[in-house]
Amino acid sequence: MKNNIVCLGIDPGLARVGYGAVVQSGFRLRALNYGCVETSPDMKFTERLLEIYTRLQEQIEACRPDLVSVERLFFGRNTTTAEYVWQARGVVMLLAAMHDLPVIEPKPNQIKLALCGTGDADKVQVQRMVQRFLALEEVPKPDDTADALAAAVTGLAMEFSA
Repeated sequence: MKNNIVCLGIDPGLARVGYGAVVQSGFRLRALNYGCVETSPDMKFTERLLEIYTRLQEQIEACRPDLVSVERLFFGRNTTTAEYVWQARGVVMLLAAMHDLPVIEPKPNQIKLALCGTGDADKVQVQRMVQRFLALEEVPKPDDTADALAAAVTGLAMEFSA
């Protein structure tokens, strides 16, 4: 096993895509970089996808991840929103394939379980555990960024528990 394993976590969306790179060194976790790609509703849909592609490509080049962890999506009734988010998620999957990166797809309850010990944890609990696991001074904002870091931590746990 490599000394340092880097996982790029992604919280997919169209208006906001959270990203967070986490490096695991032995049993220690550290955030390398994190943030949020925001696209304007005034942009054409295809321009928004291109913006997501370009900005995430920059992150892949900057952090050189060993794997990508993309939160699996769950939608109840809002199929219009789901359609756009699925297409943005496709951009993420394309980038992973282009860079020959393995993809881990944790479900939301798996992320909650990995970070909080229960699949029923609320959003605030997950955010605080991200802060604690990564020794951050504050909870990353916006929520999409914290969710992406949570996906990265979970991706690392799932990759090495298999």
